[in-house]
Order: sequence, then C-alpha cells, then structure tokens
Amino acid sequence: QVQLVESGGGLVQTGDSLRLSCAASGRTFSAYYMGWFRQAPGKEREFVATISGGGSRTDYADAVQGRFTISRDNTKNTVYLQMNSLKPEDTAVYYCVADRTYSNSRNGATYDYWGQGTQITVSS
Repeated sequence: QVQLVESGGGLVQTGDSLRLSCAASGRTFSAYYMGWFRQAPGKEREFVATISGGGSRTDYADAVQGRFTISRDNTKNTVYLQMNSLKPEDTAVYYCVADRTYSNSRNGATYDYWGQGTQITVSS
C-alpha cells in the first residue's frame, strides 16, 4: 500500500513558476513508476508527466513539454513537478500517481495509487 500526499499548489500569475511535491509512504518507492495527472473544471482528467523508478525515463504531454519537468528523489520518497511559464489553461487540480506495473503509462486507469490532489490556479 502506498499513500501519496501532494503539496505546493496555489494561486499564481501567468508566466510564474511553481513546484509541486508528492511524498510517498512505503519502503520500495524506487520500484514505482510515478506521474502527474490534472483535471480542470468541466474537463476530463488528463495526463501530464511520468517518470520511471530510477528517474532515467520521462514522458510529457504535448501541452506541457518544454515547460514542466518531472523528477524524483528516491532517498526522500518524493516526486516533483517543476512548472515554468504557467498559463491560465494550466489551471486544474493536480494529482500524483504511482504504479509498479505499467511503464511510464499515459493512461490514468493503470495507476493504482492516487493522491488527494492539489489546486493550481493561474490568473491571466
């Protein structure tokens, strides 16, 4: 069982930067593929980024490629999402996810564990 707790959300302006953190419980954090999804009001949940257990492989949605960076510190059981050049369309609840089976999946249904979510609001 893995518990995920996100932090770092808030209200920012267009062009600002923000870093989300996700702390995971458990002793085998490096065995998990980790990722971020988001859901804006009235929209479906969408993939943002994912990272392999060792951190060598990452994948990003086209909408955030070049602006967001996912990373992890396995000594701290934490995954991060550095978000730069934020836009109003990045406004959403951001969820941290974890899975041991599916390699860098973009499909939310493949992730067994989800955090409670943290709100990001980007004002124009």
